[in-house]
Amino acid sequence: MKRCAAILLLAAASCLAADSVSPSPSPTAAARAKATPTPGPLAPAALPGAGLAQHDFFYAGEAKTEDMYIVRKGAIVWSYHVPGGKPEISDAVLLSNGNVLYAHMGGVTEINAAREVVWNHDAPPGTQIHTAQPIGHDRVLFIQNGAAPAIFVMNTVTGKVELQLPLEAGNPKNVHPQFRHARLTPSGTLVVAHMDMGVVREYDVKGNIIWSWKTPTGRGPWGVERIGNGNTLVTDGAHHVYEVNPKGEIVWQFSQEDAPEYRFWLVQNATRLRNGDTLFVNWFNQWEGAPDPSDLPLQALEVSTDKKVVWALRSWTGPAALGPATTIQILDDPGVIPEDVHFGDIR
Repeated sequence: MKRCAAILLLAAASCLAADSVSPSPSPTAAARAKATPTPGPLAPAALPGAGLAQHDFFYAGEAKTEDMYIVRKGAIVWSYHVPGGKPEISDAVLLSNGNVLYAHMGGVTEINAAREVVWNHDAPPGTQIHTAQPIGHDRVLFIQNGAAPAIFVMNTVTGKVELQLPLEAGNPKNVHPQFRHARLTPSGTLVVAHMDMGVVREYDVKGNIIWSWKTPTGRGPWGVERIGNGNTLVTDGAHHVYEVNPKGEIVWQFSQEDAPEYRFWLVQNATRLRNGDTLFVNWFNQWEGAPDPSDLPLQALEVSTDKKVVWALRSWTGPAALGPATTIQILDDPGVIPEDVHFGDIR
């Protein structure tokens, strides 16, 4: 645990096989196979919506470098870059005080608006961290992939672990694909994407499983979010977004077939907006090469409940070269406080 006033360059490990560590992050072979669009042009030449001006948003992506941006009124107003083979950003959130908390495979870091590291936790050797969520301004919840995977709640002031709950993994020896996003719910439970098991599970603060849902494709869930009506949004790490009710019934879904003119690589994070639309990101795999300048992939898509595409984001070149997308957080409503959540009685 460290507090510091300068940016730490974090060393990380990508565990691609049993007890093997590679210094350069790279998706597993299975993930590479999934991250492939259907044939044809990746998107129409003219896209719906107002481009970068559609929403104010915070943006981060899983790439060969650490890159994050804040876009307001169609222009980048803040950016953060750590070049040169650093760990991939799998999860990130802009806090109400202007700080950014992000998980980057090699650990969890909080930086301020001046890009100074104010808190950091390194993932121990042989483990990875791909999701983190703040609880207030002095606690962070994260999941640690590894031989003994677990949910942690850590106090960022004292450096103490206040809660540790063991988790089941499909293969404890294959660390990288075990878990991706986890999200706290309004009722104080935690929804977890068990990626290597193809299952979403909801846990209470004692570690009890109180709800479970298996993806119909068998593909591992990537993004999870409990929405206002009590249902759960799930992305399956391929080309689908599902809305699932507490009975486990799919009540709404969106897939490649609903928008054949838009080609998906790998749908990662999804969120339900206050206007009822669903926004999801479309990740492009840099480890397979650079995108074709004549046919650039989409980075995000906003769709209505009747499955009409109302906004498509594609911004790969200056002055706003955003790069691959993993997380997009809409900033239109200043009343939303991301850290105003709880896990049981931990607030």
